[in-house]
Amino acid sequence: MSNLELAPSVMRFYGETVNEDSRLRTSADGRMELVRTQELLRRFLPPAPARVLDVGGATGIHAEWLVKDGYEVTLVDPVPRHVERASAVCSAYVGDARELHEADGSFDVVQLLGPLYHLPDASDRSRALAEACRVVKPGGMIAAAAINRYASLFEHVTYSHLHAERIHDSVSKILETAVYDGGRGFTLSYFHRADELVEELSASGLTDVQVFGVEGPAWSLVKTAEQQPGAGPTDELLASALAAARMAEPYPELLAASSHLLAIGRAPAGATE
Repeated sequence: MSNLELAPSVMRFYGETVNEDSRLRTSADGRMELVRTQELLRRFLPPAPARVLDVGGATGIHAEWLVKDGYEVTLVDPVPRHVERASAVCSAYVGDARELHEADGSFDVVQLLGPLYHLPDASDRSRALAEACRVVKPGGMIAAAAINRYASLFEHVTYSHLHAERIHDSVSKILETAVYDGGRGFTLSYFHRADELVEELSASGLTDVQVFGVEGPAWSLVKTAEQQPGAGPTDELLASALAAARMAEPYPELLAASSHLLAIGRAPAGATE
């Protein structure tokens, strides 16, 4: 058995406080994140049926559409509440991204759509990526999501309180250190720059690494409309923001404005031989 543990604030946040499934289905920026993650992954996924390991897959919100698309999905998550819900969707068990209980080269795809957020130690992120590389087949696909280094700057403007001293100082510290200590609101988190995310995947041995802005440069406008009094963002505003995310893809300088980043890489052929 592994003696690895996640920070208590992470376990409390996902085990007792937040409903990750609800966030992605109901909040404006969460819906953008879900739509764009689906379309980006579908662009690179091998044909179904292929075996997908969804590491840190939470309640199975991505596993759900993958199963509907015909993929064979196994989900691993450290939060028992998540695994209980995900078990209704696919095979799921409690586990840690840094020590996967799967055979070498046994999956066509490995997804890390959350673990890198909450591993502020570079050695832990490296270990999670190494495990993904171990269990993926030679030439297989690995997808890793990250929170953008600058996301909190954009987000706290939408709440109209970035100028407040406490928030200003907290966001400034994230920009300087890339880490949020989980003191209040959110949990212990690491915030990547796009080039850093590419470097980490490449250092793990992955090739052809590409990084995408998930929500794109206009997501905070949608979130602002949701936070202000009134009916919230219109379907037209949401559609325009999604169009902006797609149009921004060829321009890496716009990656810094997205809330989340998604990197796609390939395991070298023969990596596990």
